[in-house]
Amino acid sequence: MDFKMKKRLLAVTATLALASPFAMAESTPVMFSSLNGFNAPNADSVGGVRLSVLHGQVREVKGLDISVLGMSERDNMTGVNLSFFFGGSKVNKQMTGAAFGLFNWNPGNTTGANISAVNITNNVKGLNLGVANISKGKTIADVAVVSLSKESNFQLGIFNKTEKIDGVQIGLINCADNGFFKCFPIVNFAK
Repeated sequence: MDFKMKKRLLAVTATLALASPFAMAESTPVMFSSLNGFNAPNADSVGGVRLSVLHGQVREVKGLDISVLGMSERDNMTGVNLSFFFGGSKVNKQMTGAAFGLFNWNPGNTTGANISAVNITNNVKGLNLGVANISKGKTIADVAVVSLSKESNFQLGIFNKTEKIDGVQIGLINCADNGFFKCFPIVNFAK
């Protein structure tokens, strides 16, 4: 292969690399998001602070995500989410960190803490703290008035219900399909 051919091949390879989806993924240190996919600046990733009013949606946030009067939605979150004035948080795939607000909705996986009035989650390696915790997967610790999960290590509240308890339930009514009793007051644990 001659020098001109190598040079052309290098130019084509560099162009394709720059045009790849990974190179096209834009990131910004600060963003404002609102309805209809409006993001200023127009990027799909935030590495810093994002303010979402009514409904903001982006692929990823690493840092601080603040939602006001609505829902802040992203696929992946690493950091802290704060929701004010009827604000909420939705993380579709992976959340690592802490989320505070009126509601947290994480259908993917969470590592950290969900602290809100209502937490609707899937798998949580950490703490769900709220008035109501509802989980379709496995949780490590649920503390609420009402906690419902498929599987849990620890539940503390007035009413606790899980299909499988790995540790202990403490509350007024504790129900576990694998509990030493299906439903039992004060404390319940696996057979």
